[in-house]
Amino acid sequence: MSVAHVDSDVSDIEALKREAGITACDFVKNGMKLGLGTGSTVRYTVLEIGRRMAEEGLSVVGVPTSEATRQLAESLGIPLVTLADAGTLDLVIDGADEFDAEFALIKGGGGALTREKIVAQSSDGMVVVADDSKQVECLGAFDLPIEILPFEWRRTSERIGAICAGAVSLRGGEEAPFVTDNGGWILDCRFGALIDDPATLESTLLDIAGVVEVGLFVGICDAVVMASTGGIITLVNPSGRLA
Repeated sequence: MSVAHVDSDVSDIEALKREAGITACDFVKNGMKLGLGTGSTVRYTVLEIGRRMAEEGLSVVGVPTSEATRQLAESLGIPLVTLADAGTLDLVIDGADEFDAEFALIKGGGGALTREKIVAQSSDGMVVVADDSKQVECLGAFDLPIEILPFEWRRTSERIGAICAGAVSLRGGEEAPFVTDNGGWILDCRFGALIDDPATLESTLLDIAGVVEVGLFVGICDAVVMASTGGIITLVNPSGRLA
């Protein structure tokens, strides 16, 4: 999977993101139980699912990964269920902040990484919708989000900082920290584009007391629908479940 970045007008990029979000719906089949992701690009997927239900008779149920997605889906008339009621999902469609040649991801820019990972790990397939600025040789240029417990958060931050080469910042700052849908806080960790073994890093970080979840998704993504100036490109993981 090669990496190529091309500058483009913002309006053109947004139009391509919309087209990619719609193209991701090609993976959606009648009767599916869907994980509905979070983010600016996958929002177009949720909108398209709503349109197809209203205009084409598509029948699906969804499990949202955030309150924002839940509200959007409800406004479109997409029936929602809990993960407990749905059981194993057929497919989850979500966004990503970065993805590499091995289909490993950084997620959590929107703060929903814990719910996103729970839903993704409960699915038989995961499709990511992203633009080509998210395609990288090595993960880590985007600060790695880590959800933590607020209790003694500085101690957790110090322990993460011992293995993170760059800054570890509390999202929103101490005066008004960003609060996740779970009541957790987010640390944004500047590892730099040096995360060449994301699985090991994920395991190491999860061993730190106070860490709820890490925004590394390894061995979960099966395909990426990518918006680029050359058009919409669907990359399928040859080792994935949708190959």
